[in-house]
Amino acid sequence: MSVATVEDRTDLYIAGARRPARSGERFEDRDPATGLRLTEVAAAGHEDVQAAIDAARAAQPGWARVPPRERGALLTEVARRIRGVADDLARVESTDTGKPLSQARADVEVAAQYFAFYGGAADKVYGDTIPLDGDDFAVTFREPLGVVAQIIPWNYPLQIGARSLAVALLAGNATVLKPAEEAPLTPLALAELLAGAGLPPGVVNVVPGLGEVAGAYLAASDDIDHITFTGGAETGRLVMAAAARNLKPVTMELGGKSPSVVLADADLSRAVPVITKALIQNTGQTCSAGTRVVVHASRHDELVDRLAEAFAAVRVGRGLDDPDMGPLISAAQRERVLSYLDVGREEGSRMVTGGDGRRVEGLDGYFVAPALLTDVTPEMRVAREEIFGPVLSVLAVDDDDEALRTANDSPFGLIAAVWTSDVDRALWLARNLQCGQVYVNSYGAGGGVPLPFGGYKRSGFGREKGLEAIMEYTQVKTIAFDVRAPRE
Repeated sequence: MSVATVEDRTDLYIAGARRPARSGERFEDRDPATGLRLTEVAAAGHEDVQAAIDAARAAQPGWARVPPRERGALLTEVARRIRGVADDLARVESTDTGKPLSQARADVEVAAQYFAFYGGAADKVYGDTIPLDGDDFAVTFREPLGVVAQIIPWNYPLQIGARSLAVALLAGNATVLKPAEEAPLTPLALAELLAGAGLPPGVVNVVPGLGEVAGAYLAASDDIDHITFTGGAETGRLVMAAAARNLKPVTMELGGKSPSVVLADADLSRAVPVITKALIQNTGQTCSAGTRVVVHASRHDELVDRLAEAFAAVRVGRGLDDPDMGPLISAAQRERVLSYLDVGREEGSRMVTGGDGRRVEGLDGYFVAPALLTDVTPEMRVAREEIFGPVLSVLAVDDDDEALRTANDSPFGLIAAVWTSDVDRALWLARNLQCGQVYVNSYGAGGGVPLPFGGYKRSGFGREKGLEAIMEYTQVKTIAFDVRAPRE
């Protein structure tokens, strides 16, 4: 595909070239803002995925032999090329996902940062020297896993595609990336940018297709050495089960129900804009979205009033018009969100504002207004289940201990925020919250490129981003030496 435009038909990317699916089958990619057909995408079948795996298998040994400094230079060049077509990529990302154009531009910059970060780290992956008895010693090397599979979601296709590909390539792996059928366009563009930077054919392959066909085949393949999956917990279980049959390692970044803990001494003028953005970013379709607020009862009413005012001011519209919040990805996702609001009413929560299927003039897309729920208790489904939409549940507590218990009373543990002016209380909470990242008087929605990212409990395991991710994409070899004194 051309980076600059959304083409009428889009093919697979295998062994350095675009090609249609062998079956000739295609699926529709729809514009979330209008509900209309955006393009037709080749639907990879089993033969296509196997061809991509074979191409990766053939290319990987040669790529692993490329000196680390040269691999790093290529990744750095990819970062430069991404920035060179940033506006075009952002418009494609905004159109395909529905997210506001400014958020899509931020995603493009983060994608470039992944390649720049790992490009700089490529020649700095060191081993250890281990002293043994006498003069004996051992050394360790980090080696590539081989051919790795990456199954990515539709909410951040460019950003998550970049974070998966950049670190895998740094380590000398070849990859087969399966994007979600709802938003496959920028991962395909990224593959062509990599080729333009000089990446050998077959090192990166992109196979759009249906999850139950292409994704399932990739997860179950014995020709894959490692699987990275980002998405929902139910699909994650299926991927893990398929991989387990072949004893393949997996990295899982799953869902979240991330809390913002607002203590009695919090600065609400500072907290409210951040809590609002943590929810509405990408229309709440973010694993690390801030979808719960645990607030001290003395500040509850004031916080709810301020949030209601902020939510009512949110501009909803088409992503390319750069509103505050775009549409949900699909009609099915909108129905899911609206159904959870019905569940919340039945459970006894109170809708303060939002929650309606918002109409936007001239558009028949999948819009919904951000919803604020109060009178929520920890056992309610709206407080426990990942809705994946702009729905914020507010839970009142009486002290710090109850705030900690309530925040941790979740099957998920991805990220959290603590709002307080007391550094001791902040550190106590941060150390005791059961999640992978904690932000104090801020909210990162996954945070910057150098920060390890991953979850506790049902939010998954393994870490992506930062130097920690290199551990996920390499395996350790130990070589031990029995040193004998020279003979006279």
